[in-house]
Amino acid sequence: MDFTGKIIAILPPRGGVSKAGNEWKVQEYVIEDHGQYPRKMCFDVFGEEKIKEFNIQMGEELIVSFDIDARQWQDRWFNSIRAWKVERVGASNVAPQADGAMVPPPTPEVSSDFLSGDVKDDLPF
Repeated sequence: MDFTGKIIAILPPRGGVSKAGNEWKVQEYVIEDHGQYPRKMCFDVFGEEKIKEFNIQMGEELIVSFDIDARQWQDRWFNSIRAWKVERVGASNVAPQADGAMVPPPTPEVSSDFLSGDVKDDLPF
């Protein structure tokens, strides 16, 4: 599943040591969409490597791909929304140049055939 919106909160990171003795780290973020009635979603990124790779900053426009899972703890159920991919909105539409400057793609040109109002309809039906 995907959710597109703006990062509005970055929660403090949490970490610890698993029963197996492995260290773990998780970072939670809140994202808000741009609908008429904006929805918010709190999601997490698990693992120090992923947190660094995604490098999510406050105010960024993102497309977050995530999985939803639930787990039980002391007779209660909790949902987990875990991001597995993060993309910057518009990042794929901007191409880097050799000097490192970012340049937007060229705007498509409109053909003059579509601009004339006196076009004769020559469809056979």
